[in-house]
Amino acid sequence: MEEYYIKTLQKIQATTEINAAVINISGRQRMLSQRTALFSLKLVFSQNPAEREACRVSLSEDISLMEKSHHGLVYGDRTMNLPGITSSVIRQMYFEPPLMVDQKVREYIGQVRSLIQTPDVELTLNNPYLCFIQEAASKDLLDAFNTLVCQYEKESDAQLTALYQKQTELYQQISKMTVIAQSQAQQLKQSLIELKNSHLKVIHAEKMSSLGQLVASVAHEVNNPINCVSNNLIYVCRYAQDLIKLLQLYSQHYPSPHPEIQAETAAIELDFLLDDFPQILESMKIGTDRIQDLVRTIKNFARVDEPEKKPFELHKSVDNTLKILEHRLKGNGGYPGIKVVKEYGELPLVDCYAGQLNQVFMNLLSNAIDVLETQPNPGIITIRTAVNSEKSVVVQIADNGPGIKAEIKARMFEPFFTTKEVGKGTGLGLSISYQIVKEKHGGELWCVSEAGKGTEFWIELPIRAQVSPENLSRSTVATGDRAGAHQRSDRT
Repeated sequence: MEEYYIKTLQKIQATTEINAAVINISGRQRMLSQRTALFSLKLVFSQNPAEREACRVSLSEDISLMEKSHHGLVYGDRTMNLPGITSSVIRQMYFEPPLMVDQKVREYIGQVRSLIQTPDVELTLNNPYLCFIQEAASKDLLDAFNTLVCQYEKESDAQLTALYQKQTELYQQISKMTVIAQSQAQQLKQSLIELKNSHLKVIHAEKMSSLGQLVASVAHEVNNPINCVSNNLIYVCRYAQDLIKLLQLYSQHYPSPHPEIQAETAAIELDFLLDDFPQILESMKIGTDRIQDLVRTIKNFARVDEPEKKPFELHKSVDNTLKILEHRLKGNGGYPGIKVVKEYGELPLVDCYAGQLNQVFMNLLSNAIDVLETQPNPGIITIRTAVNSEKSVVVQIADNGPGIKAEIKARMFEPFFTTKEVGKGTGLGLSISYQIVKEKHGGELWCVSEAGKGTEFWIELPIRAQVSPENLSRSTVATGDRAGAHQRSDRT
């Protein structure tokens, strides 16, 4: 039975790695389409033959990588850990209406290669290949990639949920066997506790590893073209100022130009153009700065922790998490959105593993959003921080949802316990959060909630590191600690 349990763990790990590779590569396709669209524009705008040749080389390399990735996603590629098409739904998305991703990708690749071979004299903004590339990369093809990535993630979650369920059943069977073997009960109980601890750590490491791989890929693919645009904007602004100054000098020294020049000046509304052009460039600069800031935020959120705790600003961790979840807070259509109220106190720097606390805040805030999204009334999440004593700080995350029943609250920190539908939750979020706060930081995590009165989670953390993880690892998930957590859940 234990050997079968270990094999199930290995299968979960292998499945997680494969799913992470599929989602990573499909996400890369999305980034490559944006990158080729940007380099296509640069190819057309550039007037330097050497720069154009460099753009053609970059476009050729990117589109070849896009073609290889597409072939691997459809037919499989062992070198990239890709299994090929894994379901009838994915196959339908690739080869049947309305998405027909395979046809769209091949057509996009063909258009990019045609643009690469286009003579310089035909490289204009009206070039049909360029127009097709920009339209596809910003709308049709991008929407298709987004839909495909969402389906991959959905199937990945469902597959892992089934494996976790099987693992839970095996765990329950092992627990029953311990009752029969009374003489070895204590030793087996300790083994199961250690196994459960190790399992949760493996899951946590896998999640952070997959997230880190995806973030590294996204950051790499986004940073290069954005940096290119941002750096070139400096020169574009300078050139624009020089040209505007030159035009103004022409107007001063030649107030009565040739009639044809006067007609063209009126046709292009030169006065408006001279006023609006710098504003457009400034808007583009603001846009690139926002994208670069978002990339930095994502990298900070998913970073791999240092081996030792370091002083960190908790408000920054909460704000980074809210920025990641910003799209889920906004209203649209009949959905009123969710309001976030920050009541921050003055906190000192806290010795912590920032990346792991990011995951705790992500779990708690995501759970609150999941609940509030189903409510007809406008949702409100209130985040309060304060110094609890000379040695600890408290972070409170409260929502105005329906609250939690007592029988559910008593089990909420148990591994694999969830009230969500199959495929939407594994029951590990709160369990891992409790482990991070309790074991890794020597803190406390508890819940205050009543049915119909909303829910509030309290996180209490020591300001300075006092307890090593090794000293706490033996008792983190023990029954006594869990019971202690449940008793603290009534704390007000």
